[in-house]
Amino acid sequence: MTSLINSDTRIKVSSVLNRDNANFGKQYLVDGNEETCWNSEQGLPQHILIDFPNSVSISSVAITFQGGFAGKKCVLVGSIENSPNDYNIEVSTVYPEDISSKQIFTFDPTEGLKRLKIVFEESTDFYGRVTVYTLDVIGKNIV
Repeated sequence: MTSLINSDTRIKVSSVLNRDNANFGKQYLVDGNEETCWNSEQGLPQHILIDFPNSVSISSVAITFQGGFAGKKCVLVGSIENSPNDYNIEVSTVYPEDISSKQIFTFDPTEGLKRLKIVFEESTDFYGRVTVYTLDVIGKNIV
């Protein structure tokens, strides 16, 4: 199993705090720097959409929140290459702790996903903001 996020992986987010992409944009989710972060606007739900360059089998997701701004309930859904906008494959529902340490969520490996959408249905922040310092998706490429 290996990281599935690379330079060919496209990432989209639901919002960026104050539209300040320079300081809080999606690029900071996977830049390897634990001092930079993606910060959402207020309001729920928020989401991160990961579009892989090819089909993948996902077995875990590693994420580091800022304490006080963590996703309380996160639904992971996927889509296949033939219908990439239909997120009808339920991967897992996870309930992260409200801490600033990396959390790893492991589940039964998926088969043949093209996209993964992490939906933050609830947040520990009263206003529904979510702050993520690191994100990684672990699994294997399907050839």
